[in-house]
Amino acid sequence: MELPIDHFRLLGVSPTTDLQALLHTLQQRIDRAPDQGFTQDTLLAREELLRASADLLSDASRRQAYESDLTALAGSGQAVMPALDVPTSKDVGGLLLLLEAGQAFDCFEIACRALQPPQAPALGSTREADLTLLAGLACLAAAADLHQQRRYEGAAQTLQQGQQLLQRMGQLPAIRQQLSDELDNLRPYRVLDLLSRNLTAQADRAEGLALLEELVARRGGLEGFGDPSMGPEEFQAFFKQIRAFLTVQEQVDLFSRWAPTSAAADFLASTALTASGFAQRKPERIAAARQRLEASGQEGVQPLLACQHLLLGQVEQARAAFEQGATADLQRWADQQSPDPLAQLCAYCRDWLARDVLPGYRDLEADPDLEAYFADRDVQTYVEQHDSPPAPVPADSSLPWGVPLEAGSPADTTSQPLNPADNDDGDWDGDVWNPGAWLETLRANWRWPQLERPSRRTATAAAVGAGVVLVAIASVMRPRPPAPGPGRTPIPVQPAPVAPPAPAPASLPLRAEAPSEAQVQALLEAWLDAKASILAGKNSRIPLEVLARPSQVDRLEAERDSDQARGETQTISTAITSLAIDERDGNRIATTVNLRYADQRLNAKGDPQGEPTKLELRNRYVFGRDGGIWRLVSFQKAP
Repeated sequence: MELPIDHFRLLGVSPTTDLQALLHTLQQRIDRAPDQGFTQDTLLAREELLRASADLLSDASRRQAYESDLTALAGSGQAVMPALDVPTSKDVGGLLLLLEAGQAFDCFEIACRALQPPQAPALGSTREADLTLLAGLACLAAAADLHQQRRYEGAAQTLQQGQQLLQRMGQLPAIRQQLSDELDNLRPYRVLDLLSRNLTAQADRAEGLALLEELVARRGGLEGFGDPSMGPEEFQAFFKQIRAFLTVQEQVDLFSRWAPTSAAADFLASTALTASGFAQRKPERIAAARQRLEASGQEGVQPLLACQHLLLGQVEQARAAFEQGATADLQRWADQQSPDPLAQLCAYCRDWLARDVLPGYRDLEADPDLEAYFADRDVQTYVEQHDSPPAPVPADSSLPWGVPLEAGSPADTTSQPLNPADNDDGDWDGDVWNPGAWLETLRANWRWPQLERPSRRTATAAAVGAGVVLVAIASVMRPRPPAPGPGRTPIPVQPAPVAPPAPAPASLPLRAEAPSEAQVQALLEAWLDAKASILAGKNSRIPLEVLARPSQVDRLEAERDSDQARGETQTISTAITSLAIDERDGNRIATTVNLRYADQRLNAKGDPQGEPTKLELRNRYVFGRDGGIWRLVSFQKAP
């Protein structure tokens, strides 16, 4: 049998290892034989092979000749690897050494072949037992290696092959259970792998959707808890990632199938139908979404129904629903947008579309342009057939039915959001979301608490309620950029009067379809500067919503709140020394960034607290594009 390994790797030494170190390594390998249950024959063969390699490498002339052969092989330009010819009597011991050398996949493949006819060993023999044990252990190790390399489908196929082999052999039930458990744990990664592939890879995506449905079914639905391998927080993080890889039609189909047993899925199906109807100018889909939302019987959705009525040209129904469902805080925000009720409703609808409806679909990119929507011939035909037509739109109007834009509407970036006390916004960003409250809400038949204070998140959150499950799950499926609108709480600052924030540089917000490294670095530097200003207790000169998604803004808010509770501020200095784009597609950019970082905590008097921190950091920053704007999505320590 030929083993794809050389004497150095088999013994576990490098070509530069001297004789004394080589002999020391040999003795250690012999003294530390594997104890997984291999027979004495296999362990003895392993020891003999180790000694044979050590004998060759201990002889200066033989070692020099062997190294020359390896050098010639490497310089031959041929795609060949060194190999060792192992006698049949010692091949199982050789495979064990191959596994110990970290070549699990090679060991697994060779062991599988050795267990197949015609070279299959006699049933019940020690050789059969050792080969089967090797195959099981090598399968687990090979799958772990592939998982580490993010080759999730390859890992799954290896585990399935190992399961079939051990089932045929009828041995090792404990390892078979390990293989099954690993395959189950791999399912979320496989879903991400398959659904992230190109839309033309239809077979792979279909398999990914099937696995997703299996995963949700195993949990007992979106709100279920039946999967012990994935807790609520892990599922939330997973589902948040999944959303970006699904098309709008895939979401409509999935959530519609889950809707009969899931209030969350029912709401999400309504949201996806609305997004599809608005972007594709198909009001009949919005009508179906409205019917679904009305039939849900949930409290607090009247402002959302008002938006759907508005998009269907049903102005009176829209006004009535908004007046019925708008809280005092939401109505105060609306009053700031315009004295005209219809202009208020249009401002709210545009804000809702921009943050809660249109972002988060792989194949959908649309602006919340109401004028363009109502100017579409298909929309006009639908409105004429189902209701009285709206009034003509003057040429200089920015809203339907001739309602002019008022200062402070979502299109006016000078609008100031409300500044209520902090509360739980039900988001799934993993920063400030309260999973306990979410679970309790689920158990309470999916009813929403009455809104007492506006949420920190968006107009939808303000209309529906603080910490509601519906908004929590909706936010999992796509990040929502905070912007002027109902319910956005600015980060607390020192009470001293401050000047209004300076306008963002011309390069921000970053809207380029394929930003350069310099543009991405400028965006990151702007975010780091803004973060330093906030933690110093000052205002950011650039609106945070054009720099980062809500998860990062919320994390920054939480840190500032914590500092403020202790009466502290931070002085932070960062300098990017290098930035490289590692991955890129139309809606995602991943970068590796080296930077110098220093910070110093200050007490309420401005005196330093503790020693300053100075670090050289290497981080991975991910940026996402939604609504045509690139923002920071996440960061973590880079490998």
